[in-house]
Amino acid sequence: MKLFEYNAHALFGEYGLPALKGFVASSAVEVERAAASGTLRYPLVIKAQVQTGGRGKAGGVKFADNAEQLAAEAGKILGMTINGLVVKKVFVTEKASVAREMYLSIALDRKERCPVIVFCADGGMEINDIADAHPEKIVKIHLRGETEIKPFMVQYLLDKSGLGSEFKEPMARIAAALLKLFFERNAMLVEINPLALLASGEVVCLDGKIDVDDNALYKFEDVRALRDEMETDPLILEARKWDFLYIPVREDGDIAVVSNGSGMLMSSIDLISKNGHVVHSVLDLGGGATAARIQEAVRIVLSAPSVKLLFVNIFGGITRCDEIAKGIEGSWEQVKSKKLVLRLEGTNKEDGAAIVRGLNPDIYLADDLVDGVDRIVKEMAR
Repeated sequence: MKLFEYNAHALFGEYGLPALKGFVASSAVEVERAAASGTLRYPLVIKAQVQTGGRGKAGGVKFADNAEQLAAEAGKILGMTINGLVVKKVFVTEKASVAREMYLSIALDRKERCPVIVFCADGGMEINDIADAHPEKIVKIHLRGETEIKPFMVQYLLDKSGLGSEFKEPMARIAAALLKLFFERNAMLVEINPLALLASGEVVCLDGKIDVDDNALYKFEDVRALRDEMETDPLILEARKWDFLYIPVREDGDIAVVSNGSGMLMSSIDLISKNGHVVHSVLDLGGGATAARIQEAVRIVLSAPSVKLLFVNIFGGITRCDEIAKGIEGSWEQVKSKKLVLRLEGTNKEDGAAIVRGLNPDIYLADDLVDGVDRIVKEMAR
């Protein structure tokens, strides 16, 4: 999960990384109130909080020399659209007098299967262009089992970048804190761009990106809360309460798929699409296909009025099909007004089939995915 800049700024502070003072706000009124506290000194920078590049060129970064200008510029940024994303928050910091911009990050190198430190003595918005045009300026150190920054690593980064010894102490301190953040927050990426040398001689983090491993979100209540705050689809939020993964596919679709496993879901979407029909949404049950979970899953996917057919596609060696059937039974008042196709495979398959046929003898129980989709095509043609 990608965090916003203001989240990165907060974590930088938590881990002792030097950064300028700042605050986040979601309205011009909040901006004025926070600025009136006197904790920041003008001039200030107002930055749109969207997870996309090019916000400066798009007008998402403005400067203010006084309170009136601050409110006006914040008002212009809030609500604007940058690369298809609406700006709902701004991050305001003091404007820095920058003598040099650098780049520092730690990322998971999937190919090498270990973290990698990436440093460039030239940073800022043009870092990607620099990496393409002058790859020799990008210095990397792969951490193969190391969990701490060693002095030789810092010296190597400075030597390869042509930087002087005056950078050694701040670089060692910042790299050590960044690595600690990377490991403790289960990050896939922690990035400082730019890492700035100020006119005062201080080295500070002016902007940051942090990407947390989705599989580790259960550890971090604050990040999960942020994820839910970012999400606007009520069905996605409702599904998360049950540890389901609900994915809207196409608004113009009229088929919902409930299954256990991403492979099953993708196969269902592909085959249904190849047969000329459109999936509205899919829901991955995850582990534990119990009657209660099935009942909630059905309730969630059928909450969308445009869904006309429900395809329950369950395959598992130990999955209890009678539990699945009981879940359908518990949802029958909602299900009976829709078209229904079931594919059940697992323990107590025949018991599950008996429960389903007791609800309606005409319910079709598919032998496999292909048979189920063939039946979907016939049902949708009626």
